Amino acid sequence: MYEVNRSVIIVKPRQPFVDWLLGLPFEIDADEVNLVNLRRDSNALLVPAIEDYDDLRAVLKQRWPDIFEAELADWCADDSLWPEKRTQNLFSQWFEIELSSVLTDLCDEPLEREAYDDIELPDAE
Repeated sequence: MYEVNRSVIIVKPRQPFVDWLLGLPFEIDADEVNLVNLRRDSNALLVPAIEDYDDLRAVLKQRWPDIFEAELADWCADDSLWPEKRTQNLFSQWFEIELSSVLTDLCDEPLEREAYDDIELPDAE
């Protein structure tokens, strides 16, 4: 068991994000895509080790655009359908950030890194 020199932030959607998803011009199953389900299995991101909420605010101030775009791209590859004015305020309205400042690796196998691959989503009609 090893402590990893990273912290974890979990990006939890809020209702305005769900409303945007359900308004996209392609079929999304509203029974499956709802706030409860999206918050149940949210994206977790490794960030530099964070000691306190001031450190978290500093990381978010720098990285919120990347996180926002990654969340949008997970659901809609067509960035013309994304909100035009993506601000830190809008990001905060659409997502809640949870912090876990300590990350412990319980695995015996070495940690591996893999490049991020885009996923294919249906295009808007």
